[in-house]
Amino acid sequence: MIAIITEKPSVGMDIARVVGADTKNDGYCSGNGYMVTWALGHLVSLALPDTYGYTKTAAEDLPMLPEPFRLVSRQVRTDRGMVPDLAATKQLKIIESVFSRCGSIIVATDAGREGELIFRWIYDYLGCTKPFRRLWISSLTDEAIRKGLEELKEGSEYDSLYAAADCRAKADWLVGMNASRALAIASGSPNSSIGRVQTPTLAMICARFRENREFVSVPYWQLHITLDGRESHRRFFHVGNFKDKTEAEAAYGGIPSGPLAEITKVERKEVAQQPPLLYDLTALQKDCNVHLDLPADKTLDIAQALYEKKLISYPRTGSRHIPQDVMAHVPELLVKISVFPEFREYGKTLDLSALNTRSVDDAKVTDHHALVTTGIAPEGLSEAEAAVYALIAGRMLEAFSPCCKKELLLMECRIGEMAFRSKSASVTSPGWRGVFGRKEDKEDEAGLNDGHAVFFEGDRIPVSGHGLVQKKTMPKPLYTEATLLAAMETCGKDIADGEARESVKEIGIGTPATRAAIITTLFKRDYVERNGKSLVPTEKGLLLYGAVKDMLVADVSLTGSWENALAQIERHTLDPETFMASIRDYTRKATGEILKLSLPAAHVRTFTCPKCKTGHVILRGRTAKCDNGGCGLLVFRKFLNKELTDQHLEQLFSSGSTRLIKGFKGKKGIAFDAALAFDAGFNLVLSFPKNGNGKKQKR
Repeated sequence: MIAIITEKPSVGMDIARVVGADTKNDGYCSGNGYMVTWALGHLVSLALPDTYGYTKTAAEDLPMLPEPFRLVSRQVRTDRGMVPDLAATKQLKIIESVFSRCGSIIVATDAGREGELIFRWIYDYLGCTKPFRRLWISSLTDEAIRKGLEELKEGSEYDSLYAAADCRAKADWLVGMNASRALAIASGSPNSSIGRVQTPTLAMICARFRENREFVSVPYWQLHITLDGRESHRRFFHVGNFKDKTEAEAAYGGIPSGPLAEITKVERKEVAQQPPLLYDLTALQKDCNVHLDLPADKTLDIAQALYEKKLISYPRTGSRHIPQDVMAHVPELLVKISVFPEFREYGKTLDLSALNTRSVDDAKVTDHHALVTTGIAPEGLSEAEAAVYALIAGRMLEAFSPCCKKELLLMECRIGEMAFRSKSASVTSPGWRGVFGRKEDKEDEAGLNDGHAVFFEGDRIPVSGHGLVQKKTMPKPLYTEATLLAAMETCGKDIADGEARESVKEIGIGTPATRAAIITTLFKRDYVERNGKSLVPTEKGLLLYGAVKDMLVADVSLTGSWENALAQIERHTLDPETFMASIRDYTRKATGEILKLSLPAAHVRTFTCPKCKTGHVILRGRTAKCDNGGCGLLVFRKFLNKELTDQHLEQLFSSGSTRLIKGFKGKKGIAFDAALAFDAGFNLVLSFPKNGNGKKQKR
């Protein structure tokens, strides 16, 4: 008998069907010589400080450096503190029983760093010694599963992947647990945290916010003339901006009435703009934020759902290329995409015999290739799922399409001693830009001309008008989720130290699979909030940033170098213990720095109690409670799977209801959106928005 373990029940059911294990049991399927069971995500985790005897937050106990670390069954937070998750405990017993009845194991958890960690921790926690092999696939289609089962790898081939995942988890524990406890001691506030990637990311947001708000605009003046081409005209701009108003006005006044401008240069240049590469997860999250207004974590959830529905390849990929063997299937995939209504017209023009191969490079494929569709027709998708799927399918058409060809036109002219210039670009062959036909794909690239007159060198053209416009320098815009993801991916380019910059220039901080979770944590901690699409630090976030911005915990280059080190562990070029020794040393220094901070106690926010009208509701780390002993109003921050922010609680106590909160999950794991409100007895209940017919939507 062979055991197969997957990361989720839905994947387990698919694999069970493929291998013929068609007898369903509680927590596993069996048949045809197989027993297929599954984890429920991370069933096993690193033990919390209490397990090691660190039961109170005290400076003398820091830093906490467990050796060895202990694994425990997954725990959940309740009003009684952390307790074992009953569902996790039950499933672990089922997995242990399955393993004990089988001679070997096939590991079919997600083929990546975290998937490897999920299995290895379960394996170690159960004390299992059975031999195991690895199923490594990038798609959940039946064909991919069968092919993967025929090409199983020895489990030992992924020891370095596990080592990198294990080191990442332990490093996050050491830095996060110690720094957060040190911060709680220094600030007197328990509802704060510091993380290995979280804090440098917050520092990026806060630094950009301060730079934006403290930016002092400097005025400058642009002088332009309009040349009359009879049937059309064209605007030319002075070759340099004027920083001095008097000088600008003198130049403006120096243009005589009714002059002729001599065309001194006309230069045309054909350029070919290559199509974008295929999506990796981060690139998909950026585009979904820009075009669909989806936050990064929501995009990841949708991509994972599409993967589990067998519609796309593995989403948690950091590669934007595919290997040659995958390219062999691309033409037939593009044919299927081309029949979708939104791509039908473009598909008629695509030459499948001359596809662009810019995204094809075996050497640039990491653990998983870029995101591609599988060829299975999408059915029954939600509106958001359909929109994300369309982006992925459309990007495939773009990536394999011809270049967009443009003609760049540069013209220069003179009036007396003053030189003027006009630049524009016109699309001569749209190529890949015709897939979506977005507004930016159609407009004149320069956007500077209000006409299309074209002149020839030596022409003397009447000036029909001229103008002087005052403008001002602008600060860098605040981060959106899209631009923050890009910054996290490429933050190494701004590092001053050349060696450090080179080591992290293509890694950044975080990984494609974890960046969304980092951004979500910043919201949960009330460090960051949304202002439209912009990410704005809260007062709490700025206070933390001000305290730690010059410390190790906020050092982007150091965090980036760790990502580089973890990649080296995967490649067998760095010993894991060498990395962990550096993390322990770092933890000692960072904890000491934070403990020396002298921070004022965080402001305790209070609201008039809506129940008794006389007491005050005080917001604390895990609860909000009325200080009137006879009232009894108590609200826990955790409701279903969501952590309520200060902003949610402020809305609740001031108006009796929150705004719509996205991403609740019911008992069956189905996501839904709802507001929270008080019922007549001041108990917290879900409140669903009304649909267009004035009726409340159903879950």
